[in-house]
Amino acid sequence: MLSSEQIAQLAGAICATAETLGQTVSAGAAKMMAEDLAGYALEHIRSALQACRRELPGKLTLSAILQRIQAEDGRPGKDEAWAIALASSDEFETVVMTDEIQVALSAARPVLDAGDKIGARMAFMSAYERLLINARAELKPVNWHMSIGFDAARRVAAVTAAVQMQRIPRDHGQMYLADLSHVPITDDGRAIAGLLTGDVVEPSQKVRQKLKVLKEGMQAMSKASEEERTEMKIAAANDLAERRALLIKQAEQLKGVTV
Repeated sequence: MLSSEQIAQLAGAICATAETLGQTVSAGAAKMMAEDLAGYALEHIRSALQACRRELPGKLTLSAILQRIQAEDGRPGKDEAWAIALASSDEFETVVMTDEIQVALSAARPVLDAGDKIGARMAFMSAYERLLINARAELKPVNWHMSIGFDAARRVAAVTAAVQMQRIPRDHGQMYLADLSHVPITDDGRAIAGLLTGDVVEPSQKVRQKLKVLKEGMQAMSKASEEERTEMKIAAANDLAERRALLIKQAEQLKGVTV
């Protein structure tokens, strides 16, 4: 949030920008526009004003400034977002996606699974545009995260590209790459640990299903509120306690078996 002094300076910059476009904006109107922009980073606002001076054929408006700020918020356009979403459907592919892409893909998944790629694209685009509008209205910063695939070579390439495109911090990328040095032991163990290894191993159908459930659970946890996370932890603890009680009971039954 901009300070009062920064808002005053921004109002002056708005007046000056309008003047370069052959327009006069009153001090009061400029102050109102500056206050409406106060939730954005000052460098992004300045960049947007510069773009307006270079690009606008007509009058300076708040909408024109906002469009240029939002275009630089790091979120991909809908066509690029759809391409990322499709790539994430390949279990061997590692992709970096935003929260909005993930949610929009979930909305389109039933149509995509039914084999209607065109319908899925339309459903995705519609959901993605709504999510972008909401996120930008709430001034949410973009959040990129990794969707890890089984192919180690693709993981390295995806992480490297994400760092170069500044979609994940360099230290996060280094951490992901460092994890690839771990060596698995067994076949299914190698498949389960395949997210962190240098080898690609086709997991069994049972393991693939478990990995899918685990991945969905982790995604749900990351999106849940604090109260929902607490409920998830309680449910997991109860499930663990039930499993432990069952194992103890089975062990006691085995002790009673005579050979």
